[in-house]
Amino acid sequence: MNPKIPTSLPVWHPAFLIATWFGSGLLPKIPGTWGSAAALPFAWVIMWVGGPWALLAGAVLAFAVGVWAAGMYSKHSGIKDAGPIVIDEVAGQWLTLIPAGLDPILFIIGFFLFRAADILKPWPANWADRVLDGGLGVMLDDIFAGIYAGLGLYAVIWFFGWTPT
Repeated sequence: MNPKIPTSLPVWHPAFLIATWFGSGLLPKIPGTWGSAAALPFAWVIMWVGGPWALLAGAVLAFAVGVWAAGMYSKHSGIKDAGPIVIDEVAGQWLTLIPAGLDPILFIIGFFLFRAADILKPWPANWADRVLDGGLGVMLDDIFAGIYAGLGLYAVIWFFGWTPT
């Protein structure tokens, strides 16, 4: 096993590619932030092609596939929520960005709001992180963080009377 890749899954395995969001979770020091950043261009394209409903559908799909991929990665690594697993950040980041439209400033604000919610883990995110195991445990805390951050982004939009583009 490669010490930089704490799993016995081969790098070409679909669970490995999805769990690490095509390797972005293997970047140094701050894998969650790298995973969230790597989610942004995909969110932009999904939003551009299909709007907020498509991004919501993408987040739901990322969650469903992420439960499987994160569970496989965790099982093969023996680590409950290994750092390289960032599909959870992708799903949570996409949830956050639903109210952003195609406004680059709102994308940046949404990025930072999600990172803050993911790091602080307000209830029930902290409960899910602590109590649940497997792929569901890996994914669910970031879904809660994405909901909180999305509500925060919506509040910013409402407070400032912003009209997303």
